[in-house]
Amino acid sequence: MAKVASNGAFQGESPLDFALPLIILQICLVLVVTRGLAYLFRPLRQPRVIAEIVGGILLGPSALGRSTKFLHTVFPPASMTVLDTLANLGLLFFLFLVGLELDISAIRRTGKKALAISLSGIALPFALGIGTSFAFRATIVKDAPQAPFLVFMGVALSITAFPVLARILTELKLLTTDLGRMALSAAAVDDVMAWILLALAIALSGSGSPIISLWVLLTAAAFVAAAFLLLKPVLAWMARQCREGEPIKELHVCATLGIVLAAGFATDVIGIHALFGGFVVGVVVPKDGPFAGMLIEKRPQDQCGHHQRSQVLGLLVLVIANACLGKIGGAVTTALLVKIPVREAVTLGFLMNTKGLVELVVLNIGRDRKVLNDEAFAIMVLMALFTTFITTPIVMAVYKPARPSVPYKRRTVECAPGDDGELRVLACFHTSRSIPTLLNLVEASRGTGRRRLVMYAMHLVELSERSSAITMVQRARRNGVPFFNSADREGQMVVAFEAFQQLSSVRVRAMTAISDLDTIHRDVIDSSSGKRAAIVVMPYHKALQQDGSFQSLGSAYHAVNKRVLREAPCSVAVLVDRGLGGPAQVSAQNVSFSVAMLFFGGPDDREALAYTTRMAEHPGVAVTLARFRPHSDEESADDEAAVDAFKSKVGMVKDGSVHFEERQGYTKEEVLETINSLSKFNVFVVGRMPPTAALVENPDELGPVGSYLASPEFRTSASVLVIKRYDPATNPKSKRFDPSARPPAATEDVLDEEMGTRSTVVPVPWSPTSDAA
Repeated sequence: MAKVASNGAFQGESPLDFALPLIILQICLVLVVTRGLAYLFRPLRQPRVIAEIVGGILLGPSALGRSTKFLHTVFPPASMTVLDTLANLGLLFFLFLVGLELDISAIRRTGKKALAISLSGIALPFALGIGTSFAFRATIVKDAPQAPFLVFMGVALSITAFPVLARILTELKLLTTDLGRMALSAAAVDDVMAWILLALAIALSGSGSPIISLWVLLTAAAFVAAAFLLLKPVLAWMARQCREGEPIKELHVCATLGIVLAAGFATDVIGIHALFGGFVVGVVVPKDGPFAGMLIEKRPQDQCGHHQRSQVLGLLVLVIANACLGKIGGAVTTALLVKIPVREAVTLGFLMNTKGLVELVVLNIGRDRKVLNDEAFAIMVLMALFTTFITTPIVMAVYKPARPSVPYKRRTVECAPGDDGELRVLACFHTSRSIPTLLNLVEASRGTGRRRLVMYAMHLVELSERSSAITMVQRARRNGVPFFNSADREGQMVVAFEAFQQLSSVRVRAMTAISDLDTIHRDVIDSSSGKRAAIVVMPYHKALQQDGSFQSLGSAYHAVNKRVLREAPCSVAVLVDRGLGGPAQVSAQNVSFSVAMLFFGGPDDREALAYTTRMAEHPGVAVTLARFRPHSDEESADDEAAVDAFKSKVGMVKDGSVHFEERQGYTKEEVLETINSLSKFNVFVVGRMPPTAALVENPDELGPVGSYLASPEFRTSASVLVIKRYDPATNPKSKRFDPSARPPAATEDVLDEEMGTRSTVVPVPWSPTSDAA
């Protein structure tokens, strides 16, 4: 292709005969095929790399490429230089991101069990890979250099794809469990060892002279040392210039990309492959602070040759068998020796057998260096596809986490007479800005005497396509608190929770759930079951703006709340945050809130009244109960009993701070008049579905009254708590909620109970007979 761009079809030129339009068509075709396959594979819970490998096979000579016309039109031989150059440029930056994901300091802290599993998961498959290489050299790779081929085969069988493994663990809700932590730690060590062995293989695949290979290795070692000694301080200085909440300066982004390209050029000059330069730069970038995360803001083809298909099929079966035997067998054997239970050991073995894009990078380097021919390359790609594809279904079938035997009795705030035991609240939040309001709300509702309250504060983190979420999970698991990019912000989080726990009688457990928004509700539901919560507090799907209005966070956040309301195995509250108590947590002795509870009747209102009763017991909280009576005598006996219980209980606790008002009528005008007269309160508590007419058109998850309290028509600075009482009849999916069929939630206690120990959150079984308060 002599020219880059054509003059257009009207000038009689075919765009496909020119480099630029052809590469654009190729990229678009690859994106459409791989993204389409990824969508089709989503129900199978497969990582995106599976779609990319299958897409490469479909577009290659083994499928669509069988059509000579298609192959020579869309992927003509003359265009492959441009395509390969662009692909390698993308791989260079991909390997830079892989390096960003590897935290060397975290690897140094790898436990003995994970280290032993990692080393055995490398040694045994590496040895089997060397054995497999002899079968290849005797059949389809007769001309390959012996030493490099042995090492390449060993690396290809022993590697574990760290980013793909993290995605699979996230999908299975195992990312922050002990099993997931061990798998990730072992995979990180595997990655480092694989790259060292790969560097050795590349050095050996040079001219064949031992002296030259030695010089390549020594120069590569000097490059790595220079990167840590000279380049790391420069990158650390750039990282310090990046502050939380501010975008990275364009100069720093350009400088980083320039450094990656320069490092790639240096390693290519050395003879160790340009991809190593990008990987090393990624490793030395400081992982603390927002710099590394912001850099991640935003991948080869298969062909089967003309050897006998039975021979190729036999080699494929041999490679898959040796890969599984080496990786799974080595990991399982070592796990059993270090006293890991059988089911967890087998699960760990299959997780360690995960392959991914790094595997394909290794294979591509081997093919570029003429160590692997097309047939060997195709066999190894199919091996990576098979071993990764089977990981998710086998782990789901094998891993059955143990379930605690503690019964889940209290599923509502309202409890049986005489049962004033511990109340467990699972309070969820998206951003740190919501923490003061949550703490102030919990402090105001902690109750008195034996009516203790335990708060599980769950940070809901969206897992996007950015792999920076993996680093976030590692820090959440290591530090035991929700992770924030800034060390200062993380410190504020720790201080807020610890100070609240020390100054209040409320026990606080910090948790983190990291999932995509389509499945994060399962983390909330599983955790509420595992923690035996009586009520879940969800953040409203709209965020408060500077002018006092609300802006939607998106339909996905709205859907999360609706799923939790529909499926939760306990009561659910939605909190409309208007900054209760200001931007800081108010100390217990300084609490001075006024609460208005709007009581219309029905189970949701009775549950809201039970919550308000706890708030009325706090000496710094003034409560006004506004009761709406219908015009007719249709008063429920349960409603009457609930109101009488409220009057009796709060009358014994304090005098003068509780007011009771009765209003006649349920009409929209009468209700609006009463609510508008109460606009000066700090908090409104209301049931989600009271028996009254909707006060706004198309009410959202807040119900007919709560939606008005959160609307711009009601001018107030009061936060709103909308409560839905748990009832199997109105929570149909909670009746079918079978924790034994789900993996444990991707969360972990910071302080488990009063022991201060860590334990995996696992769901407990539910049955209608255990629903007694």
